[in-house]
Amino acid sequence: PYDHMNEVVFVIQSQRNSFHAQQAEIRRTSLLEQAESLGQSPPAVLLLHSLSDNEGDWSILPLMPHLSSLFGKNSSWIVFLEEETSVQVAKLLQVLDHFDRRKEWFLGKPLHDEESTIIHHYAFAENPSIFKYPDFTASWALSIPLVNRLTNKVKNEPLKSDFTIDLKHEIALYIWENGRGPQLTAVPELCTLPQDAPGAERCATTLGRHLPSCGKPVQKEDVFVAVKTCRKFHADRVPVVKRTWEKQALLLEYYSDFADPTIPTVNLGVPNTDRGHCGKTFAILERYVSDAVPKTNWLLIVDDDTLISLPRLQALLGCYDPKEPVCLGERYGYGLSQGGYSYITGGGGMVFSHEAVLRILRSGCKCYSNDAPDDMVLGMCLNALKVPVTHSPLFHQARPEDYSRDFLSHQIPISFHKHWNIDPIAVFHKWLRDDGESTGPQNDFKEEL
Repeated sequence: PYDHMNEVVFVIQSQRNSFHAQQAEIRRTSLLEQAESLGQSPPAVLLLHSLSDNEGDWSILPLMPHLSSLFGKNSSWIVFLEEETSVQVAKLLQVLDHFDRRKEWFLGKPLHDEESTIIHHYAFAENPSIFKYPDFTASWALSIPLVNRLTNKVKNEPLKSDFTIDLKHEIALYIWENGRGPQLTAVPELCTLPQDAPGAERCATTLGRHLPSCGKPVQKEDVFVAVKTCRKFHADRVPVVKRTWEKQALLLEYYSDFADPTIPTVNLGVPNTDRGHCGKTFAILERYVSDAVPKTNWLLIVDDDTLISLPRLQALLGCYDPKEPVCLGERYGYGLSQGGYSYITGGGGMVFSHEAVLRILRSGCKCYSNDAPDDMVLGMCLNALKVPVTHSPLFHQARPEDYSRDFLSHQIPISFHKHWNIDPIAVFHKWLRDDGESTGPQNDFKEEL
């Protein structure tokens, strides 16, 4: 392979939480050691979370001017990877060598939607599978001419400052620009197979573990579960929780606008609202730190139509230090190009360490109204407190059919959300159940390989 490793810049899409920062450092060390063993000069390996204090950096586009000014003259490629992406550096250099680096290239492993989906604003509704976007887990790359042009675009046309929901799709749309820019070029050597899987030898990138293994799972008695419900859903949504995952919890309460002893629900004295549940959620936070409930390291807040695997969540929580302020779930963004903030989207489940809840309450942060969106208000609070919002792609704000099949095939998911036009109990058994009688996605996954 060519000895211009210094023309390739790696950006690890890292996060500030201590566990993730450490995972990213391990990945960086691996890249530098491989370069050295190939006799190449060390490449630039940047950790996304440490480039600036701008919360919006994870949405990548605001970073383009920074990357262009640092590398726009002397580099050829910017390769983005996630902390669990294993890279075979020599193979990757060979792959990049196939492409004329003076041209605009957007390279990756393509995903497509099987049906139009709410998380992509129902884009390409007539033919959802026509549009390809990259699976970030396989890594993805931009040639420097494209980075430089995107920089001008970002500088001259302000980025739309509303929601960042599914970044990989939004970036592909931004680059494609309704046909004016390049489409994603599929690179078969960018893979999401596990390293030891059959067929992985052709891959320049492979996948580390699905669920990080961090030693012992957190115990049941250390997770307090709060389910938000209201009177009109006591009869149809609550029974689904009872028939699926409620029995996995040791400590669980249902919070409603009406005390129903048959469930039982706790009336927090906050009237139900049709939009956000800010008042209810802050009442849950206050109750969690009070003597009314047992003290635990972790609080999980879910909706009554969230489907979740608590054993998988307990395994994931083994990675985190509850003495830190940890806020974990599926991260969305609001107004990230103009300051803005990140937040954990509520439907997939919001997880807080005890310390995080204490900091939120001590900060005096409040709802501006009972029906404000709770997840977004919490995001604003955390942003003001400089407490990071930690993303896990294993939490899902929507239903399995709202995500690309290829994307879900390399996950062991923790949650899904919503009962629209699906049988939620069947979804739970197919995607979220681990015990003996279920043939879950793990088994299908091995067959697919």
